[in-house]
Amino acid sequence: MPDETPSAPAQPQAAPPTFPTDYSNLSTVYTNFCRVSVTPEELVLDFGLNTSMVPNPNEAVKLTHRVVMNFYTAKRLMNALIGVVSQFENAYGALELDFQRRIRNVARPAATTAPPQAPRANA
Repeated sequence: MPDETPSAPAQPQAAPPTFPTDYSNLSTVYTNFCRVSVTPEELVLDFGLNTSMVPNPNEAVKLTHRVVMNFYTAKRLMNALIGVVSQFENAYGALELDFQRRIRNVARPAATTAPPQAPRANA
């Protein structure tokens, strides 16, 4: 006769730990420019505001913030950004990074799929 001892219930996976956060000194800035530099041990992100509407290599981009992190933190940030950008694109469509292609797509109206209407007779 086989042993009929009840098996232990499956243990739910433990949730990742949450860390307390202090927002008292948090500042919020807008950035539309990011430059990435690396050292053998760290990743450096410089953020700033490019006020030019068209690319202009003669106008300096005003850098306002620098974030320095190790590559382990950079990889966690990369994975988080890939996740949220993928969710955004799944909901709203692909983001076109080529500035010139975005301009061409906006200038060209989308084709309509509705059939043309017959002309109306004047009464």
